[in-house]
Amino acid sequence: MKYAVTGSTGHFGKYAIADLKKQIQPGDSIVALARNVEKAKSLYPEGVEVRPGTYEDPDQLTDSLKGIDRLLFISSLPGAVMPRIDQHNNVVQAAKAAGVSFIAYTSFPKADTTEAPLAADHKATEDLIKKSGIAHAFLRNNWYLEDEMNFFEEASNGEPFVYSAGDGQVGWAPEALYAQAAVTVLTSENPKAVYEFAGPMHSYDDLAKALQKVTGKQFEVASVSDDEFMANLRKYVPDQADAAMTMIQKMIRHHDLEEDTTDLADVLQKPIPSLEEQVQAVFETSKK
Repeated sequence: MKYAVTGSTGHFGKYAIADLKKQIQPGDSIVALARNVEKAKSLYPEGVEVRPGTYEDPDQLTDSLKGIDRLLFISSLPGAVMPRIDQHNNVVQAAKAAGVSFIAYTSFPKADTTEAPLAADHKATEDLIKKSGIAHAFLRNNWYLEDEMNFFEEASNGEPFVYSAGDGQVGWAPEALYAQAAVTVLTSENPKAVYEFAGPMHSYDDLAKALQKVTGKQFEVASVSDDEFMANLRKYVPDQADAAMTMIQKMIRHHDLEEDTTDLADVLQKPIPSLEEQVQAVFETSKK
């Protein structure tokens, strides 16, 4: 069996390659697809074949996917020159042309039913994969705890913990666990078509309390309006990032990330760490 991972030099891709090395059977092989081939070769000097994998180049993708049996398709970031859905279409069509037999795609929570604006490209990509006829599993990842580093940094400095997500809840879990689950699905014999991957649901107030326990610092926790949240963000983040982060808070306030699922723990065959344990681990990692 030959496995391939797109976006192999990103955080998720690096976690996935590391897990693949542990999970593949003797005789199986791994291909890392990367925009920056030299960077990938430096990351994977042995045990992994590196091939070019630029989402904007369908011919290159088709060549690089030849001989691949199973593909972990990591979604690209929005905001590039080529629209994300066009990039994703290139990957799907290349996989079909190359004869890939299975795709595991990193999607968005409840992608087929949610009205969250961030889900649109993912729903469209799921539809493309369905229409391709390729066997698949949609890995609908909730939220990575590492996405909240801005809150971590403020808390570490004893500054106010300011959010506008209200009582909306999030299924935080470490990115490494999502990647481990993705690889487990990729290498399994009879995967489901859809996985709603998430940790236990928590609010930002819960996150603030966990940060207070881990840091040992007492800081103000303030649930504010979107305008107040954005004004506070401008102290810490670049222009334009404040609008994107505020949109995410609004999405969470509308309960778009809330779901009742045990898929992540079931696939990993172990409980998801508590929020406090997750926060502690992120702090320990950031100090290394």
